[in-house]
Amino acid sequence: MNWAIETEGLTRRFGDRLAVDGLSFRVAAGETYALLGPNGAGKTTTVRMLCGVLPPSGGGARVLGHDVRREAAAVRARVGLLTETPGLYDRLTVAQVLGFFAELYGIERPQERIDRYLELLDLGPQRDMPTAALSKGMRQKVALARALFHEPALLFLDEPTAGLDVPTQRTVRDLLVRLKRDGRTVVLTTHNLDEAERAADRIGLLSGRLVAEGAPAELRRQQLGRRVLVRLERIDPEVVAAAHEVAGDGTVEVVGELLKVSFLDASRSTPDLVAAIVGAGARVLGVEVEEATLEEVYLRLLGGVRAGDGGRDLGAHP
Repeated sequence: MNWAIETEGLTRRFGDRLAVDGLSFRVAAGETYALLGPNGAGKTTTVRMLCGVLPPSGGGARVLGHDVRREAAAVRARVGLLTETPGLYDRLTVAQVLGFFAELYGIERPQERIDRYLELLDLGPQRDMPTAALSKGMRQKVALARALFHEPALLFLDEPTAGLDVPTQRTVRDLLVRLKRDGRTVVLTTHNLDEAERAADRIGLLSGRLVAEGAPAELRRQQLGRRVLVRLERIDPEVVAAAHEVAGDGTVEVVGELLKVSFLDASRSTPDLVAAIVGAGARVLGVEVEEATLEEVYLRLLGGVRAGDGGRDLGAHP
């Protein structure tokens, strides 16, 4: 496997506060990986370490084959970073901002690339406007263009759609699809669970340490399984008792004339459940299997975490 990111025991302290606690995970080349967690969980601190901006206090990581401690400059040259609140040179126009970074990265034929990224992010009409005059959404698109401009193999996007209007959110999501199609590696931090589920191949739930990891469907199945919804003509205590016997450690919930029973393996258990319910004298009107949501998984694993429990986020200097 070609790993774009490998971390082992990655740790960051700010004084006596532990922000990131022994974090170990891998991201494959070409994969989109989402880090989810509450404010203060250490998401942005992790990103700053992986970008070579903030040195770890312990453990280590390799990014695109480079050690983030010893080869931080090489890491910074090969990755792109979009922060939640990107700073732009307010007096420069959009085209001038990109031109400045073209010079910084030594890009040949810079005008050609400037034109390409202005078109990609629909910034052509704003090319000669100073960035100070742009809306938040437009400024975010300029920052995206800047992060992508040197065409990095690995892109870090920190809350890329936070506070943006719907059209700009759509632009960012379309860009994520395009990056994936082009084989780029993307690490996404977000509070938007729907965005993470749609964009990410795998998700890591973070609270200072890695609480759980996997593909969205895998996380839903491992943590909550599936619910079988059985609609009945009438629900008697005997029917509920029969459902509990089949469910074992699973939950049984009665909502009106609907019986909700959770299983780790619903496909195997559903026939036994229906047989038990019918055997208890119930008349079954319908059966449906319902997937758990990523929000339910998040709340189960991280719902009790208070802001700051996982350490100071945003990687701010102490």
